[in-house]
Amino acid sequence: MEEAFNIKIGFGSKEVTLTILHHKDYFKVIYFGGIMGAIKQVAGDWELMDPEEVDAGDLPQYTPDLKGERLEIVLDEDQVDTIGAEIEHYYSDEEE
Repeated sequence: MEEAFNIKIGFGSKEVTLTILHHKDYFKVIYFGGIMGAIKQVAGDWELMDPEEVDAGDLPQYTPDLKGERLEIVLDEDQVDTIGAEIEHYYSDEEE
C-alpha cells in the first residue's frame, strides 16, 4: 500500500512543498502532481534512483513550466539528503 505525505524543503531563499509517496522500497518525489524522481536508502545513505527503475504508475512525469508561478526545481543529488532527512523525520514522528 502506498502512503503519501508532504514535506517542506528549502530551495534557494524559498521553501517548497513536495509530496512523498512510499512505494515498495523507495520513495517517489512529487511536485505539482508530477513525479520528479525517486530516492531510496542504501546502507544508511540516500540515493537518487535511475528513472527507468521507478514505477511511475498513473503519475505523469513532472516537467518544469517556465511560465508558471511555481518554483522550477530539479531533483538532483543536492536535494536527496535533505529529502531523505525529512522522510526519516516524518517516520520518527509517526512512531511517537
